[in-house]
Amino acid sequence: MSFHDLLAYKKFFRLAMKIFDLSKSFPREEKYSLIDQIRRSSRSVSANISESYRKRKYPKHFISKLTDSDAENAETQTWLEFAKECEYIEVETFNELIKESEEVGKLINYMINNPIKFGVKEE
Repeated sequence: MSFHDLLAYKKFFRLAMKIFDLSKSFPREEKYSLIDQIRRSSRSVSANISESYRKRKYPKHFISKLTDSDAENAETQTWLEFAKECEYIEVETFNELIKESEEVGKLINYMINNPIKFGVKEE
């Protein structure tokens, strides 16, 4: 199995791509603030999931990278909230993206709480 097969990875990768496409319509003055931040944090979620899977030989590293992923997910939600409040995205779009983000958050927490199911060896 590859990290590409992990449901959390696949779901958030798709979400990060939605956010990327959506951020193309944000005002140019947001390029070095909101746009860069939301793209970076959303991409980091999937990146940290893939890193955690590669470090599954080491239980503490596996969990550490997943907690990083969870934190980046929360940061992405914050940037989405700024985008909504600045009226760069519609409320319906915001709600849809947050719902997808929360679903992945649940998957990440499942992985954290059940590392053995993902090939992590008991210490």
